[in-house]
Amino acid sequence: MRILFISDTEESWLYDRWDAARMAGVDLIVSCGDLPARYLEHVVTLANVPLLYVWGNHDTAYERHAPEGCVDIDGHLRDFRGLRIMGLGGSIRYNDQVHGFTEAEMSRRAARLALLAHASGGVDLIVTHAPARGYGDLEDLPHRGFEAIGRLVERTRPRYLVHGHIHMAYGRIERVHEHPCGTTIVNACGSYVLDLPDEDIPQRGGLFRPESV
Repeated sequence: MRILFISDTEESWLYDRWDAARMAGVDLIVSCGDLPARYLEHVVTLANVPLLYVWGNHDTAYERHAPEGCVDIDGHLRDFRGLRIMGLGGSIRYNDQVHGFTEAEMSRRAARLALLAHASGGVDLIVTHAPARGYGDLEDLPHRGFEAIGRLVERTRPRYLVHGHIHMAYGRIERVHEHPCGTTIVNACGSYVLDLPDEDIPQRGGLFRPESV
């Protein structure tokens, strides 16, 4: 399975200079937030594959116009061809104009999703906007990661956590971090392609089956 992750900054090859060759083999597109609805609508129309998204801290416009033809996974657990995908958008609330949460609020959201993951047999991919605290975040409040996301990773041990929010232009930003529990953490700012062998997607049961994409 080939997944294209996008986040935060618009890529010309996906918008005004569409590059079909670079989209070859992509099965799924996932937005980690802070991208306009019109951008996601353009991408999903030309790519003609499912596009999932979480809300970034600057995506309050989604309240008036959500991206059409795309699937909101913020606060949900979804199944795509056996891949269990969980979404948690938003950043630390640093003012009243952003889509943000306090640490306590994010902790409650994450705890609910952890219970859903355990009931369904686990989660393979967690998609967030903000990173986990200490894994690719910064020290200033607007770009600080959530401790709650780190605890969620430890509880559910997904194969991947993919986030946005921390722009590569901010400085010496590393794309990939390894969590001690075995989860690979990826910063998808701009775009990032992940190739996941189908045989690595586990077959599992559970008390309930997440809604399919």
